[in-house]
Amino acid sequence: MASAATISSSHTPNISCIKDFAESNGVVSIPSAYCSLADRHDEVDDRLSASIPVIDFSLLTSPDPQIHANALSQLVKALVEWGFFMIVNHGIPESLTEDVMKKSFEFHNLPVEHKKKFSDTGLFTPIRYGTSSHSQGEKAHYWRDYLKVATHPEFSFPDHPPGFKEAGFEYTRKIRDIVRNLLQQIAESLGLEHNAIVKCSDFDSGFQKFQVNLYPPCPRPDLALGLPPHTDNGFFTLLTQNGVCGLQVKFDGKWVNVNPVPNCLLAVTGDQLEAVSNGRYKSVWHRAVLNSSSTRMTLTVANGPALDNELGPAPELVKKEEAVFKSMKYRDYVFLQQEARSAEKRALDDLRINSSPN
Repeated sequence: MASAATISSSHTPNISCIKDFAESNGVVSIPSAYCSLADRHDEVDDRLSASIPVIDFSLLTSPDPQIHANALSQLVKALVEWGFFMIVNHGIPESLTEDVMKKSFEFHNLPVEHKKKFSDTGLFTPIRYGTSSHSQGEKAHYWRDYLKVATHPEFSFPDHPPGFKEAGFEYTRKIRDIVRNLLQQIAESLGLEHNAIVKCSDFDSGFQKFQVNLYPPCPRPDLALGLPPHTDNGFFTLLTQNGVCGLQVKFDGKWVNVNPVPNCLLAVTGDQLEAVSNGRYKSVWHRAVLNSSSTRMTLTVANGPALDNELGPAPELVKKEEAVFKSMKYRDYVFLQQEARSAEKRALDDLRINSSPN
């Protein structure tokens, strides 16, 4: 348990920007409301970091049948064993990623008064800025500021800094194309028609959210988290970061540090991928840890079905086997997940039919 000398007794309820608080605090203590790790005893296994799968997207999309088949086999193995992988040769220019990263930093460096114009007022507000996790009933606060922007089917984006909107549009469009292709490959792996998942989820009108997470240096990273353990809604969240590590994924009951290879995208499987695959490809538990010396920033793009699409296991699958999950409108699922997150549960398990989760 942490000593009293390292924790402020104040719950600091009015912190609206953890970046400004961290830069102005100037002491080694953190507010007690942020001590989400104080009583946890989670096991971290660094030996597994080198085993995280790497998928070469250019091989996965190769016209050569043997090359494609081998890459698809690697993707299936990554989905079954990890629910997480790194994507290389994905086709997004490094210069574009760097531009979006640079302008995202510039946004977070804007005066608080400017950012507060986008104060978070609800899950589907087109542009929202805030701090911590903004989950209903969160038990602790988290050392993070965020910008969340709905980018599809309607595109929204802040006008400042200049050029941010244009770079964001191009970046999120390319991410959506990658996820669409992944869903086609996954349909093939399930023995379905190439566009089966794209069609049954109405993916081309699907909800996409661009998110910038900023994690300032924390004086006690052993006590606080950037984000709590959770699974994502949607099919895939594709993530990149500014070179500062902090993502951990859960594998075989242990937390594993993610050390990305250069210019890769980190692919986090979501609850709707588990649902549409009828339980074959499970969503992955992950969290964000902190450090005391460097600011970490991530660009994450979450990609799901259309908000009013009622999604469950792919119809072609349940013609051949019993459904594992009930169907639910994606919009309703997002709300249900927010309630589950505060208890570190998966809303998807509430949709399971006549069985308990593995």
